[in-house]
Amino acid sequence: MNDESVSDGDWEYQPLRLPPGVSRRAAATQLAIHAEFAGWELSRVLLYGDGTRKVWLRRKRSAVGIPGLHT
Repeated sequence: MNDESVSDGDWEYQPLRLPPGVSRRAAATQLAIHAEFAGWELSRVLLYGDGTRKVWLRRKRSAVGIPGLHT
């Protein structure tokens, strides 16, 4: 499940919320796919008591269109 993308200066941010049932390995695989095919890198991760993860991805802003993030 993803929220709205946010831009800040030279960076574009994309927050994601991963549900508690997603294993660490599955989360890492999903994030690696976003990095490989859409140019995102991991910026921040918050782990909540119920197992939910809030992840912020970032990438350099570019005038050329980069494929969007799809979850």
